[in-house]
Amino acid sequence: MSGARGGDRRDDRRGSKAQSSGGASRDGAKRTPAKGSGRPADRGKTPRRHPTAVGAGADLPRWLREEVVRTTKKDRRDATLNLLSAAAGSFEEGRYAAARKKLIEAKALSSRAGAIRELLALSCYRLGFWQEALREIRTYRRITGDTTHMAIEMDSLRALERFDDVHSTWRTFQELGGSPAAEAELRVVYGSFLLDGGDAQNAWDVTRPRRLSRDAPEWEVRRWYVAARAAARLGDRETARQIAKAIEELDPALPGLEDLHDEIAQPG
Repeated sequence: MSGARGGDRRDDRRGSKAQSSGGASRDGAKRTPAKGSGRPADRGKTPRRHPTAVGAGADLPRWLREEVVRTTKKDRRDATLNLLSAAAGSFEEGRYAAARKKLIEAKALSSRAGAIRELLALSCYRLGFWQEALREIRTYRRITGDTTHMAIEMDSLRALERFDDVHSTWRTFQELGGSPAAEAELRVVYGSFLLDGGDAQNAWDVTRPRRLSRDAPEWEVRRWYVAARAAARLGDRETARQIAKAIEELDPALPGLEDLHDEIAQPG
């Protein structure tokens, strides 16, 4: 986890595909949770499996096996690795309920393994289990210190209508920091949240592009989408059109682009 808004995530969450890692998608390219947010970029590389490998979890990346070994009691390691391997396969195939079931079992065997918490949170998020996704992704952050998925935290809070906590999550990220991709995704979700609340000025301040680069990454384009919507809401249709044109040049198939043009064309 598509870029700005595009519709209510809850309407299309079951149809969205895994993005090789996991945030549900919402907004600009139609994501998945609360109303028109952004799609959290999931750091969580869904562990790719190699059928020719042998041994418990041998088809998982080495770093992942090492994490499970480090955090799991010896007599539980093989079972945990096999469950995680099966869950990763289910997740990659878009079978999130099956992945969740296996991950809950794996968590019972190894509660300190960050990778299990991460993939469980992403599976719950895809299923629209906002409270469970929020709990697991916060546990993941507490265990690892990784802020990559704070956009998922925020989006789950939006879906749960815990709006004060949405603002506090934004402030927390400002204090902790994170990767450029994680920050851009959070800005997409937060900017969309502000737009939903009628605060177009702050939505613009949060998402405004530094520059419209022709080699911008996908997550930056999603940020532009929200910025264009904010500019249109503020009555700056020329800026909105410039941003929409830049988006179209980079990703003409971005979901929600037609809606964006309609919104720009609306009389002020």
